[in-house]
Amino acid sequence: MYVADGKVAGLGEAPAGFVADQTIDAAGCVVCPGLIDLGARLNSIEAELAAAVAGGVTSVVVPPDADPPLDEPELADRLVHRGTEIGKARVLPLGALTLGLNGERLAELAGLKKAGCVAFSQANRPVTDTEALLRAMEYAATFGFAIWLQPQDYWLSRNGIAHEGEVSSRLGLAGIPVAAETIAVGTIVQLVRDTGCRVHLTRLSSAAGVALVQRAQHEGLPITFDIGVHHLLLTENDIGFFNPHARFSPPLRAQSDRVALSKAAAAGLAAICSDHTPVGADDKLLPFGEAKPGATGLEVLLPLTLKWAEEAGVSLPDALARITSAPATVLGLASGQLGVGAAADICIFDPEATWQLTPEALKSRGKNSPWTGYMMTGKVMTTLVGGRVVFQA
Repeated sequence: MYVADGKVAGLGEAPAGFVADQTIDAAGCVVCPGLIDLGARLNSIEAELAAAVAGGVTSVVVPPDADPPLDEPELADRLVHRGTEIGKARVLPLGALTLGLNGERLAELAGLKKAGCVAFSQANRPVTDTEALLRAMEYAATFGFAIWLQPQDYWLSRNGIAHEGEVSSRLGLAGIPVAAETIAVGTIVQLVRDTGCRVHLTRLSSAAGVALVQRAQHEGLPITFDIGVHHLLLTENDIGFFNPHARFSPPLRAQSDRVALSKAAAAGLAAICSDHTPVGADDKLLPFGEAKPGATGLEVLLPLTLKWAEEAGVSLPDALARITSAPATVLGLASGQLGVGAAADICIFDPEATWQLTPEALKSRGKNSPWTGYMMTGKVMTTLVGGRVVFQA
């Protein structure tokens, strides 16, 4: 592969007159498009963007639930500008759908779009007023904006901690039923049917939720969805004896749900994301019900996707597509591929190399992971963004 002026200049034979300033030895490695992560919180933008490129991630979609929320064009513009200054992964912000993410008045969507927001979202905050959601979707459809929603009914999930089932009952934890997801999905599907708004559902967690979305897709409705990589590998049983590192939002669900999610991803129906949520050590040293949900994900998105693919019998090209071209399709971007003329966002990794996940091995400030101490297979050796080397192991 040959790179010039930030783009892929040639594959196979060098373009006429090409002279290399730098040569990267990728012997024994896989060269693929840079990973595109559809959900990564940047609590410390410098550290998390460094973590991104260390994980081969060249573009990160940032939810709007920052402090303050990304509900004003100036805030989004500042985030994009800061990301450009740092010069690591590309920052693709989601603008807040409503002011303050309060679920009531619409934010300045047109201004946020001009400031660089790729879509609009409530992150994991609810829009409890269905009429407000309808009006937002009508407005978004008029201007061709996409809305990203985490389908979780507020009233059924507000007091829950874990998946409502045998494990939560045995441990005495308040449950979040699958119905919290399916009721929300059903409402969103009907509103998409009525408005034509393009909607992306984030972090689907249940077999029943997947079935509802598949029916909507077969109907031709413009709905896509993603799955957090941890939900492809873990279940409610991994809570163990109240392990706070296994608390997620949405919660880890039953084995049957994990299997359905895996089949959907294997069939190419969904993109996979890290759902990167760096949490301070003190916030994970609390009892399970008080610990903040989420896990670090940017640096383990690739090895965990490879682990899932091996277990699910998915080929390497198909597995990589779930974290490259599939997210690009959701975003409506031409990235996620390495054809001549494409942006030279490139990940070079050794698929056989192993490394131990320890807090010291992570560049992210979030050291919270249910995989701490485990051996990971698949190590990123070099990451390029726009033809620039931004990470080398």
